[in-house]
Amino acid sequence: MALTLNSTEMKKDGAFKRQNNQFLTPFGDSDDELPVEAGRYRILWSPVCPWAHRAIIVRKLLGLEKVISVGTADPIRPNLPRTDWAFTLDKDNVDPVLQIHYISEVYHNAEPNYEGRPTVPAVVDITTKKVVNNDYFRLTNYFETAWKKFHKEGAPDLYPESLRDEIDKLNDIIFHDVNNGVYKAGFAQTQVAYEAAYETIFKRLDAFETRLSKQRYLFGNNITDSDVRLYVTLARFDVAYYNGFRVNRNRLVEFPNLWGYARDLYQTPGFGDTTDFDSIKKHYHLSTIQGNLYGILPKGPDLSGWNKPHGREKMA
Repeated sequence: MALTLNSTEMKKDGAFKRQNNQFLTPFGDSDDELPVEAGRYRILWSPVCPWAHRAIIVRKLLGLEKVISVGTADPIRPNLPRTDWAFTLDKDNVDPVLQIHYISEVYHNAEPNYEGRPTVPAVVDITTKKVVNNDYFRLTNYFETAWKKFHKEGAPDLYPESLRDEIDKLNDIIFHDVNNGVYKAGFAQTQVAYEAAYETIFKRLDAFETRLSKQRYLFGNNITDSDVRLYVTLARFDVAYYNGFRVNRNRLVEFPNLWGYARDLYQTPGFGDTTDFDSIKKHYHLSTIQGNLYGILPKGPDLSGWNKPHGREKMA
């Protein structure tokens, strides 16, 4: 079943405009914020989704695995007249904690008249089985700040106060030009909209290629939230976006610095061990990309290079 976009997600000029998230209540200690409590929440994700993947990476980097549980949806969308995610990987085809078959159930528990696409990541209050936050743009920041009392000893500071303004500015660029940029190209319905997105993506990747020729990570010697956000698109670039979304000027492996940087992160615990290339390929080529009438899954590309030495530790 292919992804079905809402009518509001396509502009008159044929450009893709992603839907806004609806459940935006932040985590914190105030009365109008979501309480930070170990064991209260479950994050629903699929390893195919870049927005969800970055939340899972940060959860692992910070040691929140025993504090926030995880439910994993099937990479192949269910054959329904609507867009949804199904928990067919679990026994009896239901999430073992929430006892739901489709993710849309927790959305309708929270808002019976919810009409948007039910998306991942979705943070669900286990006590009510309602989605309470699906703000993928800010979720990692909440894990990095509001959930700090639960961080493991020696956890990295992915969102240092001294860099937050710069990280926020760069994250905004990464989102619009790269993370969502590939979708703007892939979902474009006019040549003009597609080419505009295409040019923006490669202009930005060229800039990152230059930036990473001088330093190991985006902000120097330490991994930050921005690196997580860029990584999830790079990890999907050659296996899905290059051919499926027609962003085919260059493959990732043809950018010497970006390719080395991506391998550096992949080989860091929390990144590669949460990256499921098989699921990513199945989702994009069998559930998202239009026109694959015979359900043929591409055999390539060769993924063995992800484990080859990158040499970037010498830049630190």
